[in-house]
Order: sequence, then structure tokens, then C-alpha cells
Amino acid sequence: MFSAITSGTICGISSYLVQVEVDLSKGLPCFQMVGLLSSEVREARERVRVALKNSGISLPPMCINVNLSPADVRKEGTVFDLPVAVGILTCLGQLSSMCTAGTVLLGELGLNGEIKPVRGVLPIVAQARKKGMRRCIVPCGNAMEGAVVEGIEVIGVSNIVETVAYLQETENGQRGRIAPAKVDVMSLWEEKKGEKTLDFADINGQETVKRAAEVAAAGFHHLLMIGPPGSGKTMLARRIPSILPPLSLEESLEVSAIYSVSGLLQTPKEVLVTKRPFLNPHHTITEQALAGGGRVPVPGIVSLSHRGILFLDELPEFKRQTLDILRQPLEDRRVQIARSSGVYSFPADFMLVGAMNPCPCGYYPDMSRCRCSPYEVKRYLGRISGPILDRIDICVEAAPLKFMDLAGRLPGESSVQIRERVMGARRMQTERFAGTSLRFNADMGSAQVEKYCMLGAKEQRYMEQMFSCMQLSARGYHRILKVARTIADLAGCGRIQEEHLAEAICYRQTERI
Repeated sequence: MFSAITSGTICGISSYLVQVEVDLSKGLPCFQMVGLLSSEVREARERVRVALKNSGISLPPMCINVNLSPADVRKEGTVFDLPVAVGILTCLGQLSSMCTAGTVLLGELGLNGEIKPVRGVLPIVAQARKKGMRRCIVPCGNAMEGAVVEGIEVIGVSNIVETVAYLQETENGQRGRIAPAKVDVMSLWEEKKGEKTLDFADINGQETVKRAAEVAAAGFHHLLMIGPPGSGKTMLARRIPSILPPLSLEESLEVSAIYSVSGLLQTPKEVLVTKRPFLNPHHTITEQALAGGGRVPVPGIVSLSHRGILFLDELPEFKRQTLDILRQPLEDRRVQIARSSGVYSFPADFMLVGAMNPCPCGYYPDMSRCRCSPYEVKRYLGRISGPILDRIDICVEAAPLKFMDLAGRLPGESSVQIRERVMGARRMQTERFAGTSLRFNADMGSAQVEKYCMLGAKEQRYMEQMFSCMQLSARGYHRILKVARTIADLAGCGRIQEEHLAEAICYRQTERI
């Protein structure tokens, strides 16, 4: 007696379908599972056996062999419990092989027959639809998450008995008692739009830093703010998501797949990420937690920040080796983790926003308040490596607030007003990079900078002077041009002018650190 059930699993953030082949034959009673399995997959034997018994289904004394194909790819996780159980029931004749045709089954079994939620349902359902499957049976806790994918039925089940009853009802083409889960994606967006968000109008003063944040948001440039305690650096960073364009559906599904693999989409109200991520890890974070990893690599903070913002407050307090891990993600927009089982690649296209004090006490260069020696200041700033600073496009100083900034200020611009200008600049970039893999000005390489950031004779002479005066590196020179291109986009100019270059150079404070 043989049966084949389709299931799926994840590798990194990608997914693939797996054939669960079950064979029952006469012989010494045994339960064997093969197919390059991890320990949690092998433990499915005991979970399945006990779960079936407690559901009123006794296994006969037979030789049970289970193979997970393809056998040369390592299988991880607990998603195979349910398909193994259904495969055994099909071999016993309690289910027909026709009722599982075109169906993908996922789920972890409890010893009482309960079907528990698993990770990675969203990318697996998307892969099932891509392969032409017509239905996915998943745990109830994952049903809404899987239903985000259109074009395929997603059935949520809570235990084995309910699963068997549903499959038996649909065997002859009848409609099952469990209706497919439905998610209105647009209503989710509207619900999130109604939520109150932090607003730039709440910030007193700091017009220069606000302008730098606007430029950074328009071109998706990395931003570093330097200033004394209480100057509003953290307040401003937390409001940057309010001036970024909303996530598109494509971006939302991309980000949601990462969160699904990480097991962060199992609540009914969080079946889809509709707002740009904002991650703010503590400075004691480990290198593995930041970049991702583990025996079975999972996404780290940089991947959970994909299409959003990674905010590192008190930047010099992070370990230098931890910050240096950001070199590759800042340049390549991806994280690659090598293990003996293969190379795992996680997306990490985020906007880095950093905040730091100018010295350990925070008040340099105000010598009336600063208690640090020149050596201590230099050592403090030296905790951030030059290659990391060189990859930050915009560096701006947050000056101490004055009394009039707090008491007599006029109402500032709201986030809605700033976002309108940012979206206008983004539209210019979309038209400019149409037909290419580029999305923002920050994505441009040296070849694209030469093509899209051409300078006139006057601007060329100005940059030649600045290159010698500031002793710029090639990367620093190209980053100034990219920022100037964004400033020109905000002004609606087709060509970069000298005033755009001058403003971009003012944001190159990293040369002084």
C-alpha cells in the first residue's frame, strides 16, 4: 500500500514542495523515515503515532516507511507531521488518494491530535499556487496568513479528525464543511491608514536635520545624526517612517514572507505587513541576531528591516565587529550565510539611520560642559570603522535646542506635507530607472552615477575643487553625486546644479569624524 502527499518547506526565505511518500507493508512492526531529515522531522514518528491513537485511530502492526522527496535536500521543521499522518490514513484505506490530489498539507501535530501553527506558511502557499496546486490545508492559526495569496484555496483545520472529515466530504466533489479562509487585503490597508502615527510637526527646531531626513527618505539614503543628548535625534528617527511612501502590495508580500519564515505572522491581526518596518535593536545585540544565522539560518534584524528602517541609537556603543557585519548588507542589499548544508541568502534592503553623541559625555565641542580629553573623543569616534562611515550617504549635526525653539516656535511642517515632496521625488526616480533593476538613487553604482548624474562645466569645476579640498574617496565622491541627484529631484530639476552639490557636500560630515 502506497500513497504520496504533497507538502512544502522553506530554505532561507524561499520555499519548495516536498513529496511525502508513505508505504505500508507486512513485516516486523516499525516506523522508519528517510530523506535527509533533521531531528525534529524524525521525531514526527512518535508525534504521529500518538496523535492518531488519541484521535481514535490505531495503527496496525505493520512496517511503515516514509520518504521525503527530494531526498538530497535537508528537511527542517515540523510541517510534515500532518502530511505523514494523512499519508498513513490513505494507505490504510480510510482516505482516497483522489481527495488529496492537488492539495498541499502543512501542520505540526500535538499528542492529542491538535494541529499547531508552523512557520513559513505564506511563502509555501505562494509556491504551491505557482506550481498549479488548487488547495492548501494548514493549521487554523495560519489560515489567514496563507489566505493573503490569491488564486488558491486555503483551508484551516484544528485537529486530525476535522481534517479527515473535510477530505472525505470533498472526495466526491462535494463542498466541505470548512469554508476557505478569506482576507480582504485592501481593508487591511485602510485599517492601518486610520491608525495614528508620529508626526514631524511634533519636533521643535532642528530644521537642518529635518531637511536631511527628507533627502534621505526621498532617495533611500543612509543617514547618521550626531548631536548632544536631548537634541531630538531619536524623536526624529522614529518619525521617518511617516514620510516614507506606503508599502506597495508587492513589497508587502515580500516583507511578509520574511516575517512568516521568522514566525511573526501567527496573530489574526498581523497576517500581512502593511507598514514599513522600523527596527531599533539594543546596542548589546549579538552579531548573529543582527545578521541572522543559527544551525538552521533564520533572518536577522537586518532582514526584518527589509524595505524599512534599521535605527541604531548610540551607534558607538555597539561592538565594532557587530557594526562591521553591516558592510555587505549596506553595499549588496543582501545577507549571505554559508553552512555545510548550503548558502542561504536573505534580503536586507533597508535604510540605515544612526544616532550618536560626539563624545562619551555627549557635549563636545562645548568645552564649558565637555569633560572628555581629546584622546577619549578620538577613541570614542574610532569605534565606528571608516568603511561603515564611508557607506553612509548623509551625516548631519543636531545642534542643541535653544529656548525659542521650545517656547516660541511656529507650527512646523507635518509629515503629510513632507511625504508629498518625497513621493514626487520617488516618481521622478521611477521614471528615470524604468526598465532597469534600480529603484532609488541610493541604488546607483559608479556606472549609473556617470549616466544619470552628469554635471555641467561649472558643476564639474566645483566638484574638482571639493574633491581635492575634502580628500574624498571614489565612493565618497559618488555618494555626494547621488545625494545631489536626490536633492535635485526634490526641487523638480532635471539636471544637478551647483546649489544641489553644495547641500550634498554639507551632508558629508563623516569626513570630519
